[in-house]
Amino acid sequence: MSDASATTPTAPGAGAAAAQNTWVDPFGANNFKLMISGLAVGHFTECSGPQVTIDTVEYREAGQSQVVHHIPTITSYGEITLRQGLTRTTELWDWFMATVHGEIQRHAVSIILLDSRGTVPVVQWDLFDALPVRWVGANLRATAREVYIQEFGLKYEGIERVGSRDA
Repeated sequence: MSDASATTPTAPGAGAAAAQNTWVDPFGANNFKLMISGLAVGHFTECSGPQVTIDTVEYREAGQSQVVHHIPTITSYGEITLRQGLTRTTELWDWFMATVHGEIQRHAVSIILLDSRGTVPVVQWDLFDALPVRWVGANLRATAREVYIQEFGLKYEGIERVGSRDA
């Protein structure tokens, strides 16, 4: 199926009711690219989903102790995991090693979801002040016939969805 919307038949002049009867195909999770400070950095086999969590505290109102209110407190942002085949390029490794040596470099990171053809951006998430915090190498085995997949973990301090609401 394509990324195009298909509409179900509706009566003429149905207006708002027609919008509720519109079927929109979900986007596939297999076409994406990653930009760091505006530059495409390698090809990734996987990018774990970004995560935002809002902690709450419970509050019982005086006189109505059977009702528990949840009051939002701290917003925290998860870690994304990037997996890619090892190549000669070293941009992510250099960024990680700079952090290891105390040279903190925070960058803007964009995760861009592409259409089913892999050509047109449909949704983009911008991560603010990203920082590499983890690297994991692959197991080496002389009998294996696999690509060497390395993994990088990035922490970030904010996220914004960019793109049209129809995307």
